[in-house]
Amino acid sequence: MSPRTLLIVLRLPVFVLGCLITTQSRADTFGIGANAFTIDFVNIGNPGSPGDWGPPTGGRQYTSGFGYVPYTYRMAVTEVPQVWIDKATNLGMANVTAGAWTGTKPAANMTWYEAAAFVNWLNTSTGRHAAYDLAWTGAAWTMNLWSAAQAWDNDPGPATNLDLYRHKDALYYLPSQDEWCKAAFNQNAGPLSGFYDYATGSNTLPTPVVSGIASGTAVYSIGAGPAAVNDDGGLSPFGTRGQNGNVWEWLETADDNSNNIPDEYRVFRGGGFGTSASSINSGTWQAFFPAYSQPDIGFRVASATSVIPEPTASLLVLSVAVMSLYRRRRAGRR
Repeated sequence: MSPRTLLIVLRLPVFVLGCLITTQSRADTFGIGANAFTIDFVNIGNPGSPGDWGPPTGGRQYTSGFGYVPYTYRMAVTEVPQVWIDKATNLGMANVTAGAWTGTKPAANMTWYEAAAFVNWLNTSTGRHAAYDLAWTGAAWTMNLWSAAQAWDNDPGPATNLDLYRHKDALYYLPSQDEWCKAAFNQNAGPLSGFYDYATGSNTLPTPVVSGIASGTAVYSIGAGPAAVNDDGGLSPFGTRGQNGNVWEWLETADDNSNNIPDEYRVFRGGGFGTSASSINSGTWQAFFPAYSQPDIGFRVASATSVIPEPTASLLVLSVAVMSLYRRRRAGRR
């Protein structure tokens, strides 16, 4: 912290400083008037905790093979409903239709490109950089890769691990397979937390339901269509809903986990309302070309954290030190 920045911080009232250090945005609002909508996010913390690579233990049957994320990020609580697509379209988003379902049921019949275009709109409509370099040809979507200087480095350690799909300055994006699996299956129990087989915080197969939010339930194996996105099963340990069942969810990640070929197969996960139990466990995913769509494939949004990070030990120590200095300065002026 520079002397000038420290001086500015010292001039803040203590309660304001405390808010700056401890407050984390949870919900983001888009659009205006009748076309406004809010996406509720939860923080996915424990950065750098191990991924789900070890042999299943403690009654587990399935291993995702993913889930290592060396940074804190946010995941939308629910899948994207059709009503958000409709409102964004009313405000100028083009060439994203979906339409398999209506209202608060999930946006489905979504190609990967359409999901990426919606995420781009979330960014550009709020003055941020697009996540994906998409172009509409008049009949179809195409995508270019970002340059090495523009691309997101998904492991900010000494080794560079570039994601050439995602721009480094985008706030909103499709979750990678690692980000999605951590939000769904991680136990959220500390820096060495393990993983569950299912996104309901359990190694026990969820109870199939048509709708509802009871713990340990998911919308699958019913074939009657999806539930509303806020009524599609129990929560994961991090607080996301519907990562098992309802609709499959497109992920940013290519099938070979490389993200370096624009039109290669993309992963989708989680199973849908009509899929069998084998589709919803942590060890199952599918992939297809990004122009593919089906009534049981949708998506959810992920996001970088807001400017003010979650409190850490170092931040809390800094806050105590700054508050102490502030009090001494005030006492010296009396």
